Amino acid sequence: MSPQDILRRHRVVALLGAALIVSPFVQPLAIKANDALAAATVTPPVTSTPVPNGSFAPIVAADKPAVVTITTVVKSQSDTMGDASPFSDNSPFDDYFRRFFGDQGVPVPKTPPEHAPRAEAIGSGFIVAADGTIVTNNHVVDGATSIKVTLDDGTELPARLVSNDTKNDLAVLKIKADKPLPTVKWGDSDKLLPGDQVLAFGNPFGIGTTVTAGIVSARGRDLHSGPFDDFIQIDAPINRGNSGGPLMDVSGKVVGINTAIFSPNGGSVGVGFAIPANQAQKVVAKLMKGGSIQYGYLGVQIQPVTPDVAGAIGLDHPSGALVSQVNDGSPAAKAGIEAGDVITSFAGRDIKDPKDLSRAVADVSPGTREPLNVWRNGRNVEISVEVGSNAEDQKTGSITGDSSNPSAEQGVREPTIGLGLMDITPDVRQAMNLPANRQGALVESVNPDKAASASGIQPGDIIVAVDRAPVRSAKQANQAIAQAAKSGKKSVLLLVGRGDSQIFVAVPFASG
Repeated sequence: MSPQDILRRHRVVALLGAALIVSPFVQPLAIKANDALAAATVTPPVTSTPVPNGSFAPIVAADKPAVVTITTVVKSQSDTMGDASPFSDNSPFDDYFRRFFGDQGVPVPKTPPEHAPRAEAIGSGFIVAADGTIVTNNHVVDGATSIKVTLDDGTELPARLVSNDTKNDLAVLKIKADKPLPTVKWGDSDKLLPGDQVLAFGNPFGIGTTVTAGIVSARGRDLHSGPFDDFIQIDAPINRGNSGGPLMDVSGKVVGINTAIFSPNGGSVGVGFAIPANQAQKVVAKLMKGGSIQYGYLGVQIQPVTPDVAGAIGLDHPSGALVSQVNDGSPAAKAGIEAGDVITSFAGRDIKDPKDLSRAVADVSPGTREPLNVWRNGRNVEISVEVGSNAEDQKTGSITGDSSNPSAEQGVREPTIGLGLMDITPDVRQAMNLPANRQGALVESVNPDKAASASGIQPGDIIVAVDRAPVRSAKQANQAIAQAAKSGKKSVLLLVGRGDSQIFVAVPFASG
């Protein structure tokens, strides 16, 4: 295989790999008004939820007056899908957000943006202060040129955006009324358990304020829409237009904000997702002051610790966040964090997986110095790190010796795990457009019947290090892999470069 072939194949595989993370049926819940008729023909699921004291009517009577409909005037599809929303162009939800807003009966405009048609989008929200402060999803108002709020009594009022947070998909609006407005109170979402009864309020399909009942189906759902995904899954029917509406517990308090559905047909199939109130309330309190949200930043790419990885680095159990790459000049680099470290605690919080670390770092104010524990070379190491600001980067942590005769080493094979390696020659470097400082062994071929293939290594990958020791040639890489096999380890830890990223891959040795 020529270097050019390797390059072409490598790029295609990388794109396909990125596409595989998309969840095809998760959709945000805002809706265009002229989609309502077609969408309303979807039959909702039948639920058989028991009700306390025979009826939810007292809760509905108390809370419904504080639930509002939010109507926004938005530009054309191409203008409204910028980088701001977690359900927009640079998101795993891209194709589905487009279908949601543009492909169900709304043609994509062919006219220039300045002459593009305008459309109305509908969502929901709820009043948290009598002065007219309203909470909703950011994607409900993202790209809006004007915002109108309709109260439960039919009163229509213009609204202004106070502030928004794209990472948590939250926004705060303000309206002016001639009298104090009804409000709802925040509840404690941490107390919600699977099986607890909940009520979902909102304006599905733009037909008017509606309440549905169900239970909490699961906690801690990750939709891969942002670094703080911790959704409450519910089976109370919610549909497009419910975005931003409150999820209530049986005491009538807000325990979540309805945000997304999992659906093969655009309607509710009993799998909905809400942002937990305890997460939202902290963000809303900051947004109400009108400021931007500053999150902590480390500057590392991280990945889960699999059982194979744990075995390769001597951890008793698979836990923590494995650092696959440290950004130059980042707080992590300045603190001495290294690729191959497993972060096991941060700021006194145990880190079980990469998502734990992202949330823990984001919760820390920039400029704060915090202790961080890592597993490195078979022992625990404590590091002090000064947390940076998310202004330095848009991610708190992305979840993701020379040879004297290199030409004679090309094509060397390592049969144990099934890799065919070659050196990075000047021709290969030019063909693959590799930077001058990228060193390692190029994966020329992968035996589909061997462990390396099963572990996800692909032709075009670059083996940067073996068991955390850097390698600069195919011979070095093969020797290091062979040495790991002789040492009695069950697997070998490879640092693999792919595109602009690096990832650790633990490849088990064949038994027998």
